[in-house]
Amino acid sequence: MTSRPSTVRGHIVAIGGAEDKTSELAILKRVFELAPEDSHEVSVIATASSIPDQLLPSYEAAFKRLGASQVHALDIQDRQQAAEAEVVRLIQRSGVIFFTGGDQLRLTTVLGGSATLRAVRERLRAGAVVAGTSAGAAAMPSTMIYNGAASDALRKGAVNMTFGLGFVRGMVIDSHFLERGRFTRLMEVGASNPEQLGVGLGEDAAVIIHPDRILETIGPGHVIIIDSRDLASSNIAELEMGAPVAVENMILHAMVSGHGYDVDARRYLVAEELEAVLARRRQE
Repeated sequence: MTSRPSTVRGHIVAIGGAEDKTSELAILKRVFELAPEDSHEVSVIATASSIPDQLLPSYEAAFKRLGASQVHALDIQDRQQAAEAEVVRLIQRSGVIFFTGGDQLRLTTVLGGSATLRAVRERLRAGAVVAGTSAGAAAMPSTMIYNGAASDALRKGAVNMTFGLGFVRGMVIDSHFLERGRFTRLMEVGASNPEQLGVGLGEDAAVIIHPDRILETIGPGHVIIIDSRDLASSNIAELEMGAPVAVENMILHAMVSGHGYDVDARRYLVAEELEAVLARRRQE
C-alpha cells in the first residue's frame, strides 16, 4: 500500500511539550529549517496559553537565534482578534506558524472557522511549516483529545474527544505521553475507533508529518505509535459508561530520532528505510 498523493506542500511538526528553547534548540531548529527558503518570518500563536506574556518572549528569542527575520507574537485571545485582517496578513507572510501549549479547547473555540485558521491552512498548502507543542500538537488533527485522566482511561467514556484544527486526518495526537502515563488514553481511542492512529509524543520529542504522510521522529525523547487498525476484538460497544475496556491485538511501536512511520501503509520505518523513503520523495 502506498501513501496517497497530497495537495499539501508544507510540513506539520507535532511536539510533545517541554522542548529545549534555550540550549541546542534541536527540535525548533528542525522546525525552522523546514520553512520555505524565501520565507524567514515566524508567527507564534499563544491562544492556548493562560500565560502568553511568559511564553512568547522565549519563543521569540529562540526563533531569532535560529535566524528568523521577524517573529510575530500573536496573543489571540478571542474570536474578534482571530478575525482581524492584520493577524491574517502576518500569518500570510510567515514561513513558520507555531502554536504554543496550554489548553487545546481554547484553540478550537477561539480559532475554529476563523479567518486566522483559514490563513494557516492556506499557508500549509502553499509550503509553510505548521508546528505546535503540547496542546498545540494535540489540536492539530481532525479529531483531538481534550480531557481524560491518565491513571485509568481504558474505560468507556473516560476520554473526551472533539473536532480539532483539521491539519491532519486519520490520527489522534497526545502530548507529555510517557511523563504523564497516558498510554490508556490512546488505547481507549483506538478501541472506540480502530481506524484512528494513536501518536503519543514524549517531552522534548516530536514528529515531522511530511506531505505524503510519512512520520519522522526528531528530538531526544520517544514517540509512541498505537495502531488499532487490525484490532481482533473489543467489548467497548457493549459496555456501560465507565466499565473497563478489553482489547485484543493492539500494536505498539516506540520510535526514536531518525526512525519513522508510514501512516497509510501502517509500516514502521527503521532509520535506513526512512532515509531511503525521504530521499526517493525528494527526487520525485
